[in-house]
Amino acid sequence: MLHKLVERRARLPEVLEARELLEVRLAELAATRRTDDDLAAMRAALVAMEAEIAAEGLGIDGDAAFHHAVHRAGSNKVLEHVIDGLAEAIHETRMESLTEPDRPRSSLRAHRRILEAIEAQQTARAAEAMRAHLRQVADVALLRWEPPVEDPTLS
Repeated sequence: MLHKLVERRARLPEVLEARELLEVRLAELAATRRTDDDLAAMRAALVAMEAEIAAEGLGIDGDAAFHHAVHRAGSNKVLEHVIDGLAEAIHETRMESLTEPDRPRSSLRAHRRILEAIEAQQTARAAEAMRAHLRQVADVALLRWEPPVEDPTLS
């Protein structure tokens, strides 16, 4: 069990770095390329996330749906394909983040800021809102945890 936690702790920063690189750019693209259908999908995802949170859930499905809608709105099939390939690792970061105290509500607020920027077609604001959100996602207990140092004399 400890070994798996240490592995996940080592992998998480790289996944978060990749998410920031890809998703900030996709948010920028979404701000210029989004359609009414894309905006409707983002809004529906936030309604779902809010309902999940109100029902004492973490909002995981709504969170995933929102990010997926932003990715689609970016209209770059190559970037979508790359991020889809990271789905399992991204789910791991989502779980780590949304289990932090008050994180689901904070994440919902961050998603609303991203949506507002995309709706207003403000690329720099959309990018910054996504960057700020993903940096908050990166602030998780697992990354603040220091694994115990193994004593080589006990092996």
